[in-house]
Amino acid sequence: MKRLVPVAVAALLTLATARVPAATAGPGLSAQQSEELVASYVHLTSDFYKKVDRQAALDNARTSMIEYLKKRKVANATLPSLHASDDDVTNAEALNHEVSAAVGTYASKLEPIESLSGSTQITYAAIAGVLGSVKDRYTVFLSPKEYAALNEGLDGTSFGGVGISYDIDDATHLLHVENVILDGPSDKAGLQPDDMIAAIDGKPVPQLLAPALSEKEDQKRLTAEQGIVTAQLRGNPGTRVQLTLVRAGKTMDPVTITRETIHQPSVSSKMLPNSIGYVDLTVFGQTTAQELNLALHRLDAQGAKAYVVDLRNNGGGYLNAAVDVSSKFIANGPIVSVQSRAGTDTEYDADNSAIAPRPLAVLVNQYTASASEITAGAIQDSGVGTIVGTKTFGKGVVQTIFPMRDGSAVKITTARYFTPKGRDINAVGIEPEIKTDLPKNTKFRPGDPTQDPQLAAAVSFLDGRIAQNTTAPAPKS
Repeated sequence: MKRLVPVAVAALLTLATARVPAATAGPGLSAQQSEELVASYVHLTSDFYKKVDRQAALDNARTSMIEYLKKRKVANATLPSLHASDDDVTNAEALNHEVSAAVGTYASKLEPIESLSGSTQITYAAIAGVLGSVKDRYTVFLSPKEYAALNEGLDGTSFGGVGISYDIDDATHLLHVENVILDGPSDKAGLQPDDMIAAIDGKPVPQLLAPALSEKEDQKRLTAEQGIVTAQLRGNPGTRVQLTLVRAGKTMDPVTITRETIHQPSVSSKMLPNSIGYVDLTVFGQTTAQELNLALHRLDAQGAKAYVVDLRNNGGGYLNAAVDVSSKFIANGPIVSVQSRAGTDTEYDADNSAIAPRPLAVLVNQYTASASEITAGAIQDSGVGTIVGTKTFGKGVVQTIFPMRDGSAVKITTARYFTPKGRDINAVGIEPEIKTDLPKNTKFRPGDPTQDPQLAAAVSFLDGRIAQNTTAPAPKS
């Protein structure tokens, strides 16, 4: 039973600052609301990677507001039709006037939702309508709550804890240590992946979990177990917790760990049999490249002869992170090229930070998307590794996020990207060289080749490559 679920964010992102003209507040709007409304229209019409139908943008803003008001039980809401011109300044002013009229007439009829006033709700509905006019699933408005969740998914959260990920062994009801955060408190105390935690502060784990294990419904039991373990392992930085470990079937002396501030990692790693280093990337966040670099150095010091990079269920993240991650395996040359609406190509090359070349397998599946596909595509095109698994999602477009002053943001598809060999993988995906699926009803534990058929296939391939390297004759001098 998996206890940590990676956040899969299907986005390849860059960040931008607003560059829009000042907006004049309408009679029902604040200056900030007018500014954000106009900014959203300007960014869509200026930056979307295809030509935008101005009339559709204005029509959809009107429709979106009316539908929102109807949803909130405002009966018979009406707004005048708008007529777009070739002048975007005129269009933005007309949109501003329309939303101001809607706010002036209907905002007082709306109860606040999550601290959002009626005027803010209507403004957000209009912005969402403008962006929805292009019928692009990745071009959307993000409320402050949604934008914060996106950032949290990409960059992780921080909390006081011991620095491990775990699952609960079905047979023994002990905690199985899946990953130990490098340089975290558990790492410093000597914990290792595959250790079993038998007791916390002297209390046997099965005894602690007893109330949860009595739950008959799986999801309720899972939630209860998570709450119990979290309450025991997490705590204020500087506090201590004592763990009793079982390693390779032998109970060890209790270990006292001082909790620290833990930043939720995006990379986990372990050494597999035959000295194969395994790294799992859950997202391409701001710290992913640094975390990967640390993991690879640790595995290299342990004598890694080959590597598996697991990108399954990784929905993407930042463009720069994809380039930096790819650069760890590709010594030089192109990683990806990005093409804007104007047809301008920007090529991103490897940054000369690659590790020494070793046999490499990259695991992918149908949920490997966007930034993950950049890395998989670059490794495949450069020939430095072999792709294993099932065909990837097929997301070959780039989004730019434009943050707003109130904590909201607009996310707009601004470009397409191509692999080093010029492949457009949008709606196509990347086909693995070694195709292997997960059989239905398979007991699946990522990082464990005995319970992960796709990883087992990657390991088998790498075992063969390692054997070839071992038996190859030494070069003549």
